Amino acid sequence: MKPKVLVVDDDPGVRYTIREILESADFEVAEAADGAQALERVDKGAPFQLVITDLRMPKIDGLELLRKLSGRAPAPRVILITAHGSERHAVEAMKLGAYDYFRKPFELEELLAVVQRAVETVRLSMENERLAGELNFSKSLVFASEAMSRLAVLVARVAPRDVTVLITGESGTGKERVAEALVRASRRAAGPFVRFNCAALTAELAEAELFGHSKGAFTGAVRARSGLFGEADGGTLLLDEVAELDPSLQAKLLRVLQEGEVRPVGEDRARKVDVRILAATHRDLKERVASGQFREDLFYRLNVVHLAIPPLRERPEDIRVLARHFLARFAERFGVELPAVSDALYGRLAAWPWPGNVRELENAIERMVALSPDGELDQSLLPEARETEAGPRGLTLKQRVEAYERGLIVEGLKASRGNRSEAARALGISRVTLHDKLRKYGLARAEEPEG
Repeated sequence: MKPKVLVVDDDPGVRYTIREILESADFEVAEAADGAQALERVDKGAPFQLVITDLRMPKIDGLELLRKLSGRAPAPRVILITAHGSERHAVEAMKLGAYDYFRKPFELEELLAVVQRAVETVRLSMENERLAGELNFSKSLVFASEAMSRLAVLVARVAPRDVTVLITGESGTGKERVAEALVRASRRAAGPFVRFNCAALTAELAEAELFGHSKGAFTGAVRARSGLFGEADGGTLLLDEVAELDPSLQAKLLRVLQEGEVRPVGEDRARKVDVRILAATHRDLKERVASGQFREDLFYRLNVVHLAIPPLRERPEDIRVLARHFLARFAERFGVELPAVSDALYGRLAAWPWPGNVRELENAIERMVALSPDGELDQSLLPEARETEAGPRGLTLKQRVEAYERGLIVEGLKASRGNRSEAARALGISRVTLHDKLRKYGLARAEEPEG
């Protein structure tokens, strides 16, 4: 992909000359006649890696343009064009964050050298940002797709900036994992990280849970509580399923976001809190606003930065790496041999649409590892063979307990090298009971060594 450069100068002849030089060196070049037009181009188009701007221009000059561009995310590198006697302004521009400058009239070699150094710096910076983002992101999510790599870069970029973030995605895509990655890379990483499910409580209980309450504020309030905002002071609060928040609480949440203070139930005075808000939902909040179910002003307060997680069906290249990850995890948990996976099985996994996303895939792998014979994978347990219109199901409590018990038995047999009497003693059960469980879990093939 060609590096994108924006040339800003009120002299059409200068713009033409720079454009010809850069395009001949395989750069993609756009033009702007002044600083105001340059800002429009930056805001509306694809991101520019580099902006070359004259110092003296009408409307918005080069220094003011530099100041405004430095607040953009990501901010392009800026190179100043100076006239004779403008060195003092060039030094000031460098202090403000300009990458470099060159003087009019300029030499072809000088211009290209400055531009190529700047573009290489941008390339290295973007590569470092991508690697840092993927490293942080991989601690919460497993992925191989370009879509998730781009999301990792956005998380790395926005995490250190103390802004409100709205995380959207279908159920099971990993919204809470994205929130964890944001917190881990933020300036509040050492502070508390508090989660609240907005759909879990009635409006009255949710208000007390979020904002706190005084002693005796309502029946059952035997002592005062600071509330989740108080607990998260100095840290981060994740409002999960924020679209389900009761309308009466939406106004109170908006006030907290606007004023940075909460009023506990039963108290007359508000308290200052310093909390970063992350909000998550699988709903379309714009539709909820249009239908009158969600306050428009609160939506804009929450939607300062929007991170959208693509569903698993749109990133099928992630299915194989996720499957391998879950296979290793559940084989270790249940104490069974890591099963081999054929390309045919990976093909079946890739063909399923996974309406429940990563969570459904995780449940399917857990079920297969738990209920298949040791070292094998029973493909009849895959969703396409089991699911109905009711949607995906995870393991029941009984199945989880049995899978854990099966894993303990396998570990006991491995530790005793197949000696059932010794394994039974270590497990604290009789040999007859062990024999019955081996038959139950399809492990009866295990041979007891002689002697």
